[in-house]
Amino acid sequence: METLWFILVALMLTAYVVLDGFDLGAGVISLFVAKGHGERSIVLRTIGPVWDGNEVWLLASGGALYFAFPMLYASGFSGFYLPLMIVLWLLMLRGIGIELRSHVQDPLWWSAFDFIFFASSLLLAVFFGAAIGNVMRGVPLGPDGYFFEALWTNFRVGPNPGILDWYTTMTGLLALVALSVHGAHYVAAKTEGTINSRSRRCAAIAWPVLVALTIASLIATVSVRPLVLENFRLHPWGWIIPIVVAGALIMMPVWLSRGRDSAAFLSSAAYLAGMLGGAAFASYPVLLSATTDPSYSLTIYNARTGDYSLRVGLIWWIAGIVLAIGYFTFVYAAFRGKVRGERIL
Repeated sequence: METLWFILVALMLTAYVVLDGFDLGAGVISLFVAKGHGERSIVLRTIGPVWDGNEVWLLASGGALYFAFPMLYASGFSGFYLPLMIVLWLLMLRGIGIELRSHVQDPLWWSAFDFIFFASSLLLAVFFGAAIGNVMRGVPLGPDGYFFEALWTNFRVGPNPGILDWYTTMTGLLALVALSVHGAHYVAAKTEGTINSRSRRCAAIAWPVLVALTIASLIATVSVRPLVLENFRLHPWGWIIPIVVAGALIMMPVWLSRGRDSAAFLSSAAYLAGMLGGAAFASYPVLLSATTDPSYSLTIYNARTGDYSLRVGLIWWIAGIVLAIGYFTFVYAAFRGKVRGERIL
């Protein structure tokens, strides 16, 4: 049952990154692909009907962690207290940048809200990437299962690293570029004319950087955590995951060159899902690795709740996920198509 919950949490986190990822990416590229109030309003309308709903998957993932793996929730939320507070403020600022913009008629405030939307989206992408880097690298867990990390120390990977070091900074940059490409594909798929061409150009320019950072991060991950390939050795079918990642990377520029923006967007979604799926596959059954002593690591076995709770919780999770899928299906179907002028067709 604990393995099933590990998979479910991984799936919900992947859904969040893929769906809210294009919202963040749209924010990062918004100042570059849209010039002036009118064009930036169009970029915001591409995500307007769905951005807040996409964040449900982040809340659902946190709730599932609290329920299924309470020790991980307690340890992670206490050890990452400072960056979590930063992320919370950035999420609020992004909402302010999106929602309040339409309630003022002042060009100065429009510029301010546009910058808030851009800056909060960029920093969220970096912090989310650094968070994944911390999970892959490990944290200085003690025998009681808790830890403390400064925001940064000497930027080196070691038994007592900071939240930011050279490795987590790299994963943060990778997340920034990956979500920017993802957002560019989405905006291109939802727009026409000048914004479409700029978005496609942005994706094309960032793609070589994404490839380079992907290769560099994989090499760095093996260097920082040599046992990361162990599950691939024990279960060769897992090599399907990096094949999917490579195939998605290759197909992004192919679809762009053919004018297939929606297909390019689906390719970047497959890339993100493959990267996160590969990280989960490589980490299993470890939830949070200890840099101090491997025996202190939190796994699906020592961080889980009771059997009865996991079984009953699965029933409620199924009911909730059916409602969530139904809602998202309706919303995305209702607002499908291109953004033209003042309405979504």
